[in-house]
Amino acid sequence: MKLTIDEYSKHFKMSKEMIHSKLKMKQLNFIIENGITYITTMNNFVDKDNTPENHQEKNVLLTLKQSPVQPKTTVATVLALYQRENKQLKEKIYQLETKIDKLISDKEDMLRAEIDKIEHVYRSKDEQLKSILELINTKLMLEQQNQTIHEVETYHTQERKHPDIRMQTELIELRDYLRTLDLESYQRKIIKKRFIAVHDSDIRIIQQNGKLYLDFSKYDYSDLLEY
Repeated sequence: MKLTIDEYSKHFKMSKEMIHSKLKMKQLNFIIENGITYITTMNNFVDKDNTPENHQEKNVLLTLKQSPVQPKTTVATVLALYQRENKQLKEKIYQLETKIDKLISDKEDMLRAEIDKIEHVYRSKDEQLKSILELINTKLMLEQQNQTIHEVETYHTQERKHPDIRMQTELIELRDYLRTLDLESYQRKIIKKRFIAVHDSDIRIIQQNGKLYLDFSKYDYSDLLEY
């Protein structure tokens, strides 16, 4: 049979402070159900009344004594259960933390490997690009050198052929003369159009067989050749 603290206090004429003290010193057997403390009276209950109800209660107590004693749920048992569950939870947390640390370490290793791979690819590309640029630069330098040599040779050849074209007594075609000048193609076209526009009215320009000729021994064409 189990009684609440109030019921036990009324039945045994015992103060609640005394009951709590005995519970604290574990002098009374008790259980906790749904947050309520019940005092079991199998060993501590003594009937003084000889009523039918008391006889029935004694029979119940006798039956309980003869039946196997069930384990009692005490505060110490609950605390031990909590401690055991807490230990299991700590072990699981430790295992999870270990797995997480390993995953993070593996991920960092993978990232380092990828970074090294990318850097290696870029270094290879940089070396290839550098080689290509050096090759292009060398080719351009060779082309510039060849062009300079060709221009020097052309200049000397023209100098030998026409040491002073303005002093020649022979006529020279406008197109041939413009080719000897250091001008761009579009500049030569502009000058040629300028001569064509005034050749009918300018006596300095001689037209023969549909071509324009210049005579530097007689005339000055600087105004038309200016650019």
